[in-house]
Amino acid sequence: MADKCNPNGNNSSIRDKVCIHTDKVYDACKEKDCLEDLRVFLTVCGQEIVDRAINVKFRKAEIIWVYTDVEPVPFNKGFYTVDLKYFFKVYLDVFTGCGRPVLVEGLATFDKKIILFGSEGNAKIFSSKYRPNDSDIAECVKTNLPKAIVEVVDPIALNAKIVDKSDSCCCECDMDVSSIPGEICKCFDDDIVVAGHNRKVYVTLGLFTIVRLERSVELLIPVYDFCVPEKECVGSTEEDPCNIFRRLKFPVDEFFPPCKPSNITEQANNNVCENNNNKCCR
Repeated sequence: MADKCNPNGNNSSIRDKVCIHTDKVYDACKEKDCLEDLRVFLTVCGQEIVDRAINVKFRKAEIIWVYTDVEPVPFNKGFYTVDLKYFFKVYLDVFTGCGRPVLVEGLATFDKKIILFGSEGNAKIFSSKYRPNDSDIAECVKTNLPKAIVEVVDPIALNAKIVDKSDSCCCECDMDVSSIPGEICKCFDDDIVVAGHNRKVYVTLGLFTIVRLERSVELLIPVYDFCVPEKECVGSTEEDPCNIFRRLKFPVDEFFPPCKPSNITEQANNNVCENNNNKCCR
């Protein structure tokens, strides 16, 4: 299998060349954002609990959705602005006394704009899609803009705080409930409160994101061979489960946490030396 599909082989193993249609990455960037004091819009029940809370703890946050919009940059051909709007589902532990905290959910959002290179293209693209028991109808016309792809992991919960209405910024505007997409609202068991409350919750979280611009292109690539699997399919009932268990390695790391690798320790020592103006005793 490896010999058949190895792209690093010599040219004599190339059997043919074919044209494929794929998405090519024209530009990409990575971002590490520390989002401070994001306003959390709580559910009706959650807001009632926060109004009589004495403390709050940030448990975790999840990415619900990231809205993207791509627009050309005026007077700078080939470059595009990518507008991003993140929707977070925030989980808070709210303390109202000496008992156990109450889990409260809320919505937080964050807007960001970046500029990436996406090349040029003026063609209009039409495509058809098969629909069972229906006619083959062409899809709507689309301009040949690059496609924005956003990869993001769930944020790191850093901090949370409760602020009284009188202490918050007077210029801060409440969110318009109509601006929240319906699919986002469905992620909560209760309605989101956007105005008319006495206390507000703000959170700080860490976010890692990769954004790239892609275009559909045709590429000519060499063909070495078909990728025919050589591994045989094994059904779950065809082998004794005890035999499968015996072949598993003993999970030593689960009982004895591994030590720090020597190269990491050496790098840490080097950092200490640099911080002390290279004056380090070894």
